[in-house]
Amino acid sequence: MASLKIALGNWLRDAKRIALLGIGSELRGDDVAGILVASELRKNCRKISGGRRFKVFLGATAPENLTGEIKKFKPTHLVIIDSADTGKKAGEIALINPEQANGITFCTHRLPLKIMVDYLIEAIGCEVLIVGIKPKTLDFGSLPSKEVKKAIKIISGTIKEIINNSIRKEK
Repeated sequence: MASLKIALGNWLRDAKRIALLGIGSELRGDDVAGILVASELRKNCRKISGGRRFKVFLGATAPENLTGEIKKFKPTHLVIIDSADTGKKAGEIALINPEQANGITFCTHRLPLKIMVDYLIEAIGCEVLIVGIKPKTLDFGSLPSKEVKKAIKIISGTIKEIINNSIRKEK
């Protein structure tokens, strides 16, 4: 997905510190997408940058509980990965500006995502981008669909590549 790589790469071009927040429920099928992307990147986080420039947060269904940790990290850029009903086909990826978040349904949060995003922007002054993945199923106890698994792999690989390339340029 070249357009994702270009758009995300351009957005992160001047990033000094990047936080990635994965959101979702492991119990509700495709809603786990954000958690799986974050888990994959967390495994490689130390390899990517030793955690100095890039840090992964697993927000599950209550990402607002991590706002203190995110503020302490002081990111210039925050990427949020979540299942989102964007009206597209299952597994399709959408880059969503926080201002647009009100018109999109995010799956299983206790607090509306827009409220948390507004708070972090005000508190840290960071830039925020939401990467939404259209779920196929949110049925309790179901497994992630093949469409969403493919999107998870694309997003994880794209972010790893962008981060690795930016670190190489710094050296």
